[in-house]
Amino acid sequence: MAWRDSRRNKARLFLFVSSIILGIASLVAINSFSENLQKDINKEAKSLLGADLVLESNRVASPDVQHIIDSLEGEKSRMVNFASMVYYPKGGNTRLAFIRAYEGNFPYYGTFTTEPADAYKTFKSGGKAVVDRSLMIQFGMEAGDSLKVGEKMFEIEGTVIGIPGSSGLTSAVAPSVFIPMEDLVATNLVQVGSRVEYMYYFQLPELTDVEKLGKQIDPVLDANGYRYTTVEERRENIGEAFSSLANFLNLVGFIALLLGCIGVASSVHIYVKDKLATVAVLRCLGTSGKQAFLIYLIQIFAMGIIGAVLGAALGSGLQILLPKVLGDFLPLENISASVSPSAVVEGIVTGLIISLLFALLPLIVIRRTSPLLTLRASFEDQVQERDYLRWVIYVLIFLFVGLFTFLQTKDLMQSIYFPIGIAVAFLVLAGIAKLTVWAVRKFFPTNWSFIWRQSIANLYRPNNQTLTLIVSIGLGTALITTLFLTQELLLNQVAMSGSGDQPNLILYDIQPDQKDEIIDLVKEYNLPIQQQVPIVTMRLDNLDGLTKTEYKADTTYRTERKISGWVFNREYRVTYRDSLIETEKIIEGKWHESNRDSSGFIPVSLSTRVSNAMSAEIGTRIDFNVQGAILETVVASIREVDFNRIQTNFFVVFPTGILEKAPQFNVIISRVEDPTTSAKFQQALITKFPNVSAIDLTIILETVDNVLSKLSFVIRFMALFSILTGLLVLISSVILSKYQRIKESVLLRTLGAKGNQILKINALEYFVLGALASLTGIVLAFLGTFLLAKFSFDMVFSPSLIPPLIVFLVITGLTVLIGMLNSRDIINKPPLEVLRAEI
Repeated sequence: MAWRDSRRNKARLFLFVSSIILGIASLVAINSFSENLQKDINKEAKSLLGADLVLESNRVASPDVQHIIDSLEGEKSRMVNFASMVYYPKGGNTRLAFIRAYEGNFPYYGTFTTEPADAYKTFKSGGKAVVDRSLMIQFGMEAGDSLKVGEKMFEIEGTVIGIPGSSGLTSAVAPSVFIPMEDLVATNLVQVGSRVEYMYYFQLPELTDVEKLGKQIDPVLDANGYRYTTVEERRENIGEAFSSLANFLNLVGFIALLLGCIGVASSVHIYVKDKLATVAVLRCLGTSGKQAFLIYLIQIFAMGIIGAVLGAALGSGLQILLPKVLGDFLPLENISASVSPSAVVEGIVTGLIISLLFALLPLIVIRRTSPLLTLRASFEDQVQERDYLRWVIYVLIFLFVGLFTFLQTKDLMQSIYFPIGIAVAFLVLAGIAKLTVWAVRKFFPTNWSFIWRQSIANLYRPNNQTLTLIVSIGLGTALITTLFLTQELLLNQVAMSGSGDQPNLILYDIQPDQKDEIIDLVKEYNLPIQQQVPIVTMRLDNLDGLTKTEYKADTTYRTERKISGWVFNREYRVTYRDSLIETEKIIEGKWHESNRDSSGFIPVSLSTRVSNAMSAEIGTRIDFNVQGAILETVVASIREVDFNRIQTNFFVVFPTGILEKAPQFNVIISRVEDPTTSAKFQQALITKFPNVSAIDLTIILETVDNVLSKLSFVIRFMALFSILTGLLVLISSVILSKYQRIKESVLLRTLGAKGNQILKINALEYFVLGALASLTGIVLAFLGTFLLAKFSFDMVFSPSLIPPLIVFLVITGLTVLIGMLNSRDIINKPPLEVLRAEI
């Protein structure tokens, strides 16, 4: 019976599951991509690290560490990394770049790709450099041009295309310049206070147990501020990072599937409404409610399998696009594109189960359809009685969504929060749709024209599409609009930081003997000196008598006192002054007025961020190590600091009279009004003081814009699944509603309505539906972005209306277009022909 009944309704049945195809496709594509990426990471783990073992620190190797380096067998390479200004004389350009002084044959695995191909070898001969492609393009440089790094001029030997373990995003954020190690001293860039990273790469003998070796040398390395990385550790870290990304993308794809399931539920609801009269006849002929239910369940199940298989096939093809979409974030150049059987099976099973659960909601009505419906259409009200099985299905849907989330994230709390969040979003959208229907019915515009009254009435008449379209299109619109607004919010925050009188130029690594001359240079270009701050670098020796070694040996400090390990590992850059600045506010204790308290300790002020990490309070004893000298301090005050402002903000502030003679460097904060003055000033600065670096906020803004654009493209690509699914739901709902509206439109034609009147009625109805759906999604996006700005980003929410307006016009226009195309058959045919076709 299921087969016989479906022969006449195959097109309509297929529309039920067309909505879930894209959702299943996204799940299969992401799971296949993730599985292939993990396999490639495992296979290319050595290439991602470039060596068997890496040692790194921001300290020069101590005798103990140097002894380990010298004792390790095999081949060794060394790299010294730091940020500094570079100057391109030919174009007169300056830019903050990442300088990498290079010695040895690293990488031992993988490829240091340059153009020309042998440039990575020939530049080591001295006086030459290879430069990241992004910097070459920005400055318009070519091989053979000159580039000044510090006090030394280098000939550009070639362009760096890729190095092991790096991604295109790394190059965009911090373009690198590689120079030979032998020329490092000639640059004169490594000064007191310079943030320098020292890295040692090893290719060990083939049978070496690298993991065991790492554990053996770790105590000495840790005591001297060094850390080690092995191939296995790099593989796990990268695999974990991209597994988290894949899980996030999978949840986005799952949202698309849930949207499709809303369309399935709506479509099945319309289909069942059409079939209730047939079911009533079957009941009169002796069919039980269970048999009637199974007839239509079999139809939906069969079409669900077809939809799931088609979605899996589409997803297997789509996975080829994902490496290109995520290319800037991937450490591997080539990702396998093989079809994953497990991903296909998981996608099919997930899609089939969730679509069936949503389809059961309207299908269970068939069980209680009475034979009396053949005699009295009003008896239909009986089937609307409360059905407790509906609540069982709701619980099953919630549990399945939670189980899917847990399988993706392995996080119990997320598997609870995610389905609750989805349910709240659906309930809010459904509530708005119900409110719209109520408001239109309650305040119906009786004095409006016939065409408008008919269009508005369609929003609440039987079989209306208001709920379905507002939920599906609204959620998809909310996703994409939230993305636009959040990206704009972050960019505006950076732009506002450089507006008005806010500083937008930071000069750092200024040595004490250079300070006065640089101040004169700043004044020469009529730039204001908004801050001049001395900075002293130091490390934590002990916290209330607790040393780093004792902290690592006893876990109670991590669990009970909640002390973060990073407070012992970081290098503290502190300042000294006798007053607060505008970005600070004392919330505990008193600001130190002298350089010693009554007990003889130095009173210091901590920011809330570091005091929470240390579990420190007023009176906590902290000893700092300044190049071998121990400073005994006590926490005298705790400050709330606005780290979002472009200022020199510090975790720790000393009083005056203590650090003036300590090794230090200076930072000067200023503001430049136009790019031309900024470029001329930076050229003069780097020419006279090559060790001093300048951070120009305009470049930061360009970098942030670039990074956010890449990230937003990835999220937009995934949100596209939701948008397209919503449009498919729209198309299927509109097409299915045609069968409900044929009689009404024919009746209007019979009563004398003209074709263009019916066309206007339909156009206005779909305009209102599309406008309501997209407007609801946009309002939710505004609300969500406002909450993000207030509670997550702590920013002022001042959105632009242009992106939401574009989204509104596009979604509304598509809704009207699809609705009009759907009305052509009714308009172009005589009423009698349509009635006969319906009969």
